[in-house]
Amino acid sequence: MDVYTITVLANIALFSFLAISAWLLLLVGEISFGQQAYFAIGAYTGGVSTAVLQLPFGIALLMAIAAGGLFAGLVAIPAMRLSGLHFSIASLAFAELVRSVLNVFQYQRWVDGYLTGPDGVNGFRDIRWIYDAGIDPGTYFLMILGCLSVVMLGVVMASYGRGMTIVRSVGENRRLAAAQGMNATRVRIITASVAGAIAALGGTLYAHMATYIEPAQFGLMIGVHSLAYGLIGGMGTVFGPLLGVLIDIGALETLRIFSGYRMIFFGGLVALVLIMRPRGILDEATVAKVQRWLRG
Repeated sequence: MDVYTITVLANIALFSFLAISAWLLLLVGEISFGQQAYFAIGAYTGGVSTAVLQLPFGIALLMAIAAGGLFAGLVAIPAMRLSGLHFSIASLAFAELVRSVLNVFQYQRWVDGYLTGPDGVNGFRDIRWIYDAGIDPGTYFLMILGCLSVVMLGVVMASYGRGMTIVRSVGENRRLAAAQGMNATRVRIITASVAGAIAALGGTLYAHMATYIEPAQFGLMIGVHSLAYGLIGGMGTVFGPLLGVLIDIGALETLRIFSGYRMIFFGGLVALVLIMRPRGILDEATVAKVQRWLRG
């Protein structure tokens, strides 16, 4: 494959982490416009770990996941006292707070003859691990795909156990779930932490592919798109948000017919799907039909 094709496929995979992150919160009954905050936290944590601190890439991934999960959990503890529009506004406010902090955050060091590290609004350059390690774009794309596969496998496995059943129960009717002995607040906080960790993982993978990041890259529209992917793709399966990413980046962004009008088409598609299929293309009923068909 040529570099352009690899880049498009890599972007589809990377933004799928964000899409799954927002989708998990939708399942638990919350609409978040702020998952880009954890994507940014992961990007900066992973970038600093390898470019500035010179830590191994695997350690950088673990640190990014831990940072995303920790911050998401800390935010969720007070935010989960809210619900509906109030939670959505709180998530957006936190994302803008993170972006504002990154605009002034500076932590630079000389490494191998060049100055690297976050430089506030000027961005963070020379996140060069994949080049220093001699990894070509195709190989790195496979690494991204491998990480995404692990995340999806984890969600699928949870779907066959009680984990996702509890999450969906809390999302559908919080009071009924509590009446059945489920701690709805704890479930929501844990789900938010897992969602933050997934977004942060995608963020650090994105930073190492781009080699340059800046606060402006983690604005509101990324959060809106990540939320819309799940709404379009469907709530019935983890493949739903991936379908949403494929439609947006894989089709609308790459086809020349949509050049210059991508946002118009995407917004119209979101509205159309929500009217015709409120739970998305791959909703629970559709997924159940497919499962019955596969079982014969």
